[in-house]
Amino acid sequence: MSLSSELDDFDRKILRALQENADYSMAELGEKVGLSHTPCWRRIKRLESEGIIKGRVTLLDSEKLNLGVSVHAYVTIKSHEESALNDFETAVLKVEEVVECYSTSGDKDYMLRIVVNSVDHYEKLLKTTLVHLPNVSSINSTFALKQVKFTTQLPI
Repeated sequence: MSLSSELDDFDRKILRALQENADYSMAELGEKVGLSHTPCWRRIKRLESEGIIKGRVTLLDSEKLNLGVSVHAYVTIKSHEESALNDFETAVLKVEEVVECYSTSGDKDYMLRIVVNSVDHYEKLLKTTLVHLPNVSSINSTFALKQVKFTTQLPI
């Protein structure tokens, strides 16, 4: 049985509410999902200990922080040996402009989402850092023109 099927309606209500607003007080959250304070708190602690709730964050507006350029960089790797892939993955974790990194299927090995303040900033990052990551064969970049949808809320 998968973990998601072990979640009951209260668990799902709690998770949906926390995805909407992680700042609810325990009383507000309990009222929203139909539980009193203590049972609601216990469920949250269980969901945290099981790793379903990984953390709570504050979402920032990248445009207002002058980080309005979002780039998707598709990376092809020279060697697919485990050590080479691990070296690349370890190195990419240290590049602060890379906000997401996915190992992918198809003709590209990784997809990076990079957030910067300008195209010039990306060009400099590409020339000084990205092409020098371990085992990189090529990088193809696309620039997002407009963000149509963005959510961190999972469909539970």
